[in-house]
Amino acid sequence: MPTPHIPGRRPTRRSFLRAALKTAIAGAALTIGGAAYTLKIEPRWLRVERRVMRLRNLPATFDGFTLAQISDLHFGRAVDPDYLLAACERTTALRPDAIAVTGDFVSRLDGGEAERVREAVGRLQAPAGVYAVLGNHDWWTTPTVVARAVEDGGATLLRNTSHAIERGGARLRIAGVDDIWESQHDLEAALRDTSSGEVVILLAHEPDFADTVAADGRVALMLSGHSHGGQVNVPFRGAPILPRLGRKYPAGWYQIGGLQLYTNRGLGTSEIAVRFNCPPEITLFTLRSDTV
Repeated sequence: MPTPHIPGRRPTRRSFLRAALKTAIAGAALTIGGAAYTLKIEPRWLRVERRVMRLRNLPATFDGFTLAQISDLHFGRAVDPDYLLAACERTTALRPDAIAVTGDFVSRLDGGEAERVREAVGRLQAPAGVYAVLGNHDWWTTPTVVARAVEDGGATLLRNTSHAIERGGARLRIAGVDDIWESQHDLEAALRDTSSGEVVILLAHEPDFADTVAADGRVALMLSGHSHGGQVNVPFRGAPILPRLGRKYPAGWYQIGGLQLYTNRGLGTSEIAVRFNCPPEITLFTLRSDTV
C-alpha cells in the first residue's frame, strides 16, 4: 500500500518509489489471481440464499410452504453443463414444496443444448410441481424448441397463464408471463383465472417489469432473473453493466408498493463467463402469513 499521507510530512522520492513498486506488484498479483478467481472459482461458487417471505392473505395451510427459485442456466459455450446439472440436483436436494425457473435456459441451440435442458429440468423434483417461464435468450434462439425441452423435462411452462396449487381446500396461484423484452407477455391473460383475494406469485424473466405488475395490484410476489446481478459487483459502486429491463431491480429483494420482488442472480453466465462479488444462487423461500 502507498505510504499514508501525514499532514505536514512530504513523502521522499525513495518512499514514493517504494510505495509505487509495492502497489504495482500487488496490482499484478490481484490481476493474475483475480482472473483465475472470476473465471474459474466464483462462477461455480453456488450459494443457497434462504429468505422468509411474508405474504398478505396467505392461507394458513400454506404457511411454511417452501419455494425454490433458479434462473438463467444459459446452456451453451460459456457454462459447464455438468455444473448446471449438479445445481439442479442440489435444488431438488433442498426438498422444496415447489420449484420456479425464471427463464434463459439456453444461450444457443446448435450444440445439443435442448437435450441438456430436458435433462436438467428432469432433475428438478418437487411435490407441488416445477414451474417455468422463457427468457429473452430462449426467444433469441428457437422458443418452440426450448419450450418443448422444458415441458419434456416435466415442468409446467407458464406462457401468459397460471396454475393453482391446492392444499387443504385453499389455493396458491403460480402465474407466468412470456418474455417481456420480445413483447410476448400478456399480464392480463396470465392473471385471468385469479380469484379475488387469492395470493398470486408471478414468474417474469425481466425484473423491471415489476413497476407494471405493482400498478396492477393482483400479485403478491414476483420472481425474476435476467440481470445475473450484473455478474460483476464493484464494492461501493454496484454493477457497472446491466441489461435492458434489468437495471432498476438487478438483484435481491425489493418492495414496490404492495408488491414484493426478488431478482435471482442466476446459475450461469451469458457471453462473458465472469463473476466477481456476485456468486450464482439458488433461492429458497419460506412463505409465511403476515398475520403469523
